[in-house]
Amino acid sequence: MRITFLGATHEVTGSCTYLEACGKHILIDCGMEQGPDEFENQEIPVAASDIDMVLLTHAHIDHSGKLPLLYQRGFRGQIFATRATADLCDIMLRDSAHIQMFEAEWKNRKGQRAGRAEVVPLYDINDAQGAINCLVGCDYNKKINLADGICIRFVDAGHLLGSSSIEIWIKENDVEKKIVFSGDIGNLNQPLIRDPQYVKDADYVVMESTYGDRSHGEFPDYVTELARIIQKTFDRGGNVVIPSFAVGRTQELLYFIRKIKEDKMIHGHDHFDVYVDSPLAIEATRIFMKHMYEDFDEEATKLVQAGINPIGFEGLKTAITSDDSRMINFDERPKVIISASGMCEAGRIRHHLKHNLWRKESTILFVGYQAKGTLGRIILEGAKSVNLFGEEIEIQAEIRRLAGISGHADNNGLLKWIGSFEKKPEKVIEGMITGRINKELKEICLLDQVYVKAEDGKQSVAQYVAQVAKANNATVAVKGFVRFETGEGIEKKEENFAEEVAKQMNA
Repeated sequence: MRITFLGATHEVTGSCTYLEACGKHILIDCGMEQGPDEFENQEIPVAASDIDMVLLTHAHIDHSGKLPLLYQRGFRGQIFATRATADLCDIMLRDSAHIQMFEAEWKNRKGQRAGRAEVVPLYDINDAQGAINCLVGCDYNKKINLADGICIRFVDAGHLLGSSSIEIWIKENDVEKKIVFSGDIGNLNQPLIRDPQYVKDADYVVMESTYGDRSHGEFPDYVTELARIIQKTFDRGGNVVIPSFAVGRTQELLYFIRKIKEDKMIHGHDHFDVYVDSPLAIEATRIFMKHMYEDFDEEATKLVQAGINPIGFEGLKTAITSDDSRMINFDERPKVIISASGMCEAGRIRHHLKHNLWRKESTILFVGYQAKGTLGRIILEGAKSVNLFGEEIEIQAEIRRLAGISGHADNNGLLKWIGSFEKKPEKVIEGMITGRINKELKEICLLDQVYVKAEDGKQSVAQYVAQVAKANNATVAVKGFVRFETGEGIEKKEENFAEEVAKQMNA
C-alpha cells in the first residue's frame, strides 16, 4: 500500500490523493484548484487510463472539477460517490465545462486581436458527460467490495448534501489496514443537512484542516439578522442583493427566508418576492428535495413529514432564461435577489450589482467566503467604485456581511471529529501540528509571504528579492520591515498557539 498526495496538502483547493493497493490504482478526489495557485498540484504518477477507480468525497469543484480532464486523458473506470453527490456532479461538471468553454472563447476573441496563441479549454461538455457516465451512486453506511482486498464505506461528513468521509479497508499479504479520508468535515448545526457522523477506528487518517487555525465563534442567529437586514432595506425602498454559491448556500438561504415568512418577521412588506437567478441553483434545489429523506437533518425532515417544503414558500420565483433575469430589474418593488456567482466573478450577479450598487436604498449582502482579488472581496473591503461591463459604477449601496456562515468545521469541530476515534492515530496529531506551524510561519515571515505586486499572484518576497538581485548583478538583503495587518472590522481573537500545540502533543 502506498499513498501519494497530489494536491490540497499545502493549500485549500485541488484535493487529489493517489492510492496504490492490491494491484489497483485509485484516486480519492480529483479536484480543480481555485483562487490563487500558490502551490502547483503534482501530476498523477500513472497514465489516466491506468487509474482503475475514483472515490469522490463530495461534489464541490475543488474536489471533483478535474474528473472531466481525467476522462479526456483516457480514464474509463468507475467513480464511486454517494447518490446525492452523483446527482450534484451531473449538473456541476456540465456547468464547469460550459465555464471552461466560455472563458476560452472570450480569451480567444481578445487574444486574436492582440495576435496571441489560441486558448484551448481545459475540457468540454463531452468530457464532462463522459465523466458523469462513470459515476456510481452509493448508499451511506453500506460496505462495498471494490476488488479483492479492497472494501469501502461512505459516512456522512455533514459538509454538503451527499458529502462523505470514506473508510477504506485494505488487505494485502494477510495484513488488513484501515484508512479514513475525512473529506471536508461539516460545520455543526447547519440548516437542512445532518451534522457530521463520526468514525470510531482507523489505522491511518487523512484529514482536512481548512479552518484548523481558527474558531467560527458563537453560532449566530442567522434568521433574526437576515430579517433585520431585509426589513431595513425594504423600508428604504431598496433591494437585498445576495451573491451566493449555487449549491448549498442558496438552499440554506431559502430555508432561512421560509422561516422569516412563516413567522411574519417582516412588517409592512407582506408577500415580498424572492428571486433565485441561477439555473444551477435551481437545479441544485431540485436535487436537494430529491434526497430530502436520506440527507436532511431531523428538523428539516419533520417539516417534510408535515407536508412543508423546507426551502419553498409563497413569493419564491425563479429566473431560468436570460430574459427572466433581465426582467427582475424592471420590477421596482423591494425584493430579495439571490444570484451566482458567490464571489461576483462571473454570472448573472454582476448584472444585479450594476443595477443596485449605485442605489443608496439597496443592500449587497455577502454570505460566503470572498477570495482575495475577487470582485466580491474588493466590494467588501470598501471600494468606492467598480467597473462592470465597461461602466464605472459608484458604490452607494449598504454593504453587509452575514458573518459566521461556513460549511466547514472550525478548529473545535475538527478536534471533535478526530477526538471521536477511540484510538487516535498519532500521525494525524503530528500532521495537524505541522500544518498549523507551517501556516503560522508563512503568515508572519516576510520572505515567505506572497509579494503584493507579484504579477502571477504566487511569487514570494524571497523570490522577488532574488529576481531583483540577479537583474542588477548585486547582493540584496532585507535588513528590516514594518508589518501592517488589514482586517474586515472583526475583533481579532487572541490565541495561545504554543499552548494549544502543547495540549495536542500531550493528548
